[in-house]
Amino acid sequence: MSGGRRAARYPAAHMPRDPNVPDAFDVYTLVLLRRPADAPVMSDEELDALQARHLAYRAELRRRGVLVANGPLDEQSDVGMRGLSIFACDLAEAARLSDGDPSVQAGRLGYDLMEWWVAAGTLAFPGAARPVGQRRSMPED
Repeated sequence: MSGGRRAARYPAAHMPRDPNVPDAFDVYTLVLLRRPADAPVMSDEELDALQARHLAYRAELRRRGVLVANGPLDEQSDVGMRGLSIFACDLAEAARLSDGDPSVQAGRLGYDLMEWWVAAGTLAFPGAARPVGQRRSMPED
């Protein structure tokens, strides 16, 4: 601003709250499985054996209650996106668990981690063995 004048700042308390922003969110840990461009080429027999180990690993995570929902993707705009998982843990633990996946270890899959903020109470996981997500409020700007 010219002339040394500063724009007036108003405390957040004086700003009207956007009615389209929920008061509370449930924050979930998501893992998006991707096929890397440099994934190793494997024989059909090797791929079948690897897929069986991948599925068994994921099933064990589900039995332990840390993997709440997961499955493959189809009809996606990016065919490199292979699957989506919702974990009942933080991002660091989800990364550690994803690193243990046989398909990740073999280089056939990579993954992206993220938090997904949805309006509180939007999703329910009745089969979950433990609480899923973390209740939070939108941070102030």
